[in-house]
Amino acid sequence: MKILMLNYEFPPIGGGAANAHRCLLQQYASNNDLRIDVLTSAPKPGFFKETFADSITIYKVGLHKKELHFWRKTEVIEWLFKAKFHYRKLLRENDYDLAHAFFGFPTGWLCYRTANKLPYIISLRGSDVPGEHARLKLDYKILGPVFAAIWKKAAALVAPSEGLKDRALKFLPSVAIDVIPNGVELERFGPAETAQEPPVLRLLTVGRLSVTKRMEILIDAVEILHRAGCDVRFTIVGGGQLQQKLKQIVSKKNLDNIIEFTGRIDAEDMPQVYHKNDIFISASCTEGMSNAMLEAMASGLPIITTRCEGTEELIADNGLVVENANAEEIAKAVKTLADDRQLYKQMSIAARSQAEKFTWGRVAEKYLALYERLK
Repeated sequence: MKILMLNYEFPPIGGGAANAHRCLLQQYASNNDLRIDVLTSAPKPGFFKETFADSITIYKVGLHKKELHFWRKTEVIEWLFKAKFHYRKLLRENDYDLAHAFFGFPTGWLCYRTANKLPYIISLRGSDVPGEHARLKLDYKILGPVFAAIWKKAAALVAPSEGLKDRALKFLPSVAIDVIPNGVELERFGPAETAQEPPVLRLLTVGRLSVTKRMEILIDAVEILHRAGCDVRFTIVGGGQLQQKLKQIVSKKNLDNIIEFTGRIDAEDMPQVYHKNDIFISASCTEGMSNAMLEAMASGLPIITTRCEGTEELIADNGLVVENANAEEIAKAVKTLADDRQLYKQMSIAARSQAEKFTWGRVAEKYLALYERLK
């Protein structure tokens, strides 16, 4: 079977969807029954061909990228304009069985234009599904009809969580949507070997610093804990346009010695980051399914999160879901774990156990079954 995959972001560009795509390719690297070409992007102008594995080739369309983890509208348009030429060239030169697009837009647009020649699957990721995304509300209004047309022509639509599926069906109830969750690299992410109780409670969050992450709520929660006498530290991993604004908020609250901004950390260094922390906290209002949360779980970190897509699948007895997204409730949940060491240990063990249900091998098998069904 020969598959053309499209994703406008791929490491080092992008976040969760880019990482998910890379992990899926790693599972297929030794599959001799698959031939995969990937069309994606590069952070500098040019056109680059890379060999990912003997059966997997990656073609990168170079852009004038300003930030690796934030897409300006001009960059999205630039990718669409440049990728269109290479996409059609690949179609002319190869006899693909189907296309697999990560994101309904912009990547799905290329597949939509050639739907009469090649059936396509769309993996919905989150930002490409209309909903309560403050930065993209106008985009959703303008592009809503385009999204609907792309979805309707797809041979299959896939969401990584039941929550994202529900959001997608609110936008377009007439389509069928499969659910294939994200996975986690269990061999890379594991619990730290420590027997001593840390003297300081170390909180961690990981993600792009965007409005949907609601970092201000987490900062306020840490302030509440600090003012209440809790010896706490909070590490924020990730970059984004809001970083400077958030740093100013932290400074104004005189929390510079309590809250650390690391910026983006390379993927190979992330296991050590999880090992240095005790609890993963999140106030995100929208997620497809959080890769960072899965990594934290695999590392044995209990989770404290607000309710959003993916939490139903990820959080059982390994964390606390805060129904009211406010700083007081998050601080209260953190205090619950900080004051009950036995509960913390139970949730830590349960976190790893829960993560073990989400392997990339299982994800790859489910996608392969879908490919076979549609070819």
